[in-house]
Amino acid sequence: MYDTNEFRKGMRIEYENALWQIVDCQHVKPGKGVAFVKTRMKNMMDGRVLDTNFRAGDKVGRPDVREVTMQVLYKDPEGWHFMETISFEQVIMTEESLGDTAQWLQENITVDVVLYNERPIGVDLPNFVELKITYCEPGFRGDTATGSTKPATLETGAIVKVPLFVEEGEVIKVDTRTGDYVSRVGR
Repeated sequence: MYDTNEFRKGMRIEYENALWQIVDCQHVKPGKGVAFVKTRMKNMMDGRVLDTNFRAGDKVGRPDVREVTMQVLYKDPEGWHFMETISFEQVIMTEESLGDTAQWLQENITVDVVLYNERPIGVDLPNFVELKITYCEPGFRGDTATGSTKPATLETGAIVKVPLFVEEGEVIKVDTRTGDYVSRVGR
């Protein structure tokens, strides 16, 4: 069990028989009355967001959650296939259960798969991935306006805004947390 004074941003808890991740929490000590923890949580199964106040000293469940390092094998109609790098166990996750993280997945990268009660529920990606641009409009000579960007389609299907000087066929580094272009690779 977790006590409310242990609440921290990013912590996973079990509340009302579901797995929640604390998005934001604030410990409040009013002049009168009992101290409480103002908490915003996201349900890790269906994505709902809940704002809840817990009284100081309340207890919540400690979930059976673990992260396992796995390699992305391939994608087929069933979903994405992952393999544990030590035991060679494989798990499958559907595109819907992965949500936005699926757009950054590519074969042979290593990710942390989040297991809840031994069932895969999500993927923690590396902060940066290197992907090849499969399509983007050509940049024009003299078109050097500061801060100008154009959309580029990556090999995974994700669309990222890139500077005008970046061309089709180049490999770029992308921040998976924000979806922003970081730099070109190999120059």
